[in-house]
Amino acid sequence: MTDLIPLTALGCTAARHEKIGAFHLTERPNLALASLSLRKGQAVPSPFGLVLPGPGQAVWSGDHGAFWTGRDQWMIEANGQTDLAALLKAAVPNASITEQTDGFAAFELTTEQGADAIDEVMRKLVNLDPHAFEAGSATRTTLDHISVFLIRRAPDKLSVIGMRTYAAALWHALAQVARRTDADIDARLSP
Repeated sequence: MTDLIPLTALGCTAARHEKIGAFHLTERPNLALASLSLRKGQAVPSPFGLVLPGPGQAVWSGDHGAFWTGRDQWMIEANGQTDLAALLKAAVPNASITEQTDGFAAFELTTEQGADAIDEVMRKLVNLDPHAFEAGSATRTTLDHISVFLIRRAPDKLSVIGMRTYAAALWHALAQVARRTDADIDARLSP
């Protein structure tokens, strides 16, 4: 039998990380995802103790999180969890649950320069007002012509979740914008 080695969305055996000036770009292969859709007339549940968020919002509690994806629909996240869909189905047996982990690639961009640097990155990446997209915000948008979920986990942390087949293109787009933004910040700070 062939020995199979699990690879990340970028084709590596370990998560890729790159420091770009004041920015850190990190692949998150350990982020499990499952979609949760309520059936007609079903009350909104609280899986894993999460109060499921409304439109444009995300929440976290411990190793679990959720972000709104549509009316009565959410994406549930778990750090390092295997078979999230089965655990979610046990917690919410009457909902429609679909495992999503293998279909997506997740990346995080953080900075040592604070919220203004992430705001500048957002202005270059997506057509969203970064000042209205504060910590706890989530949306589906396009980034470099690729459909993604964008989540502002903290003022200085932006998560991008996109289809796994576009992982390399998303990494390239994020790294390029981080380089340009870091250079622009350096130019402004230079005497």
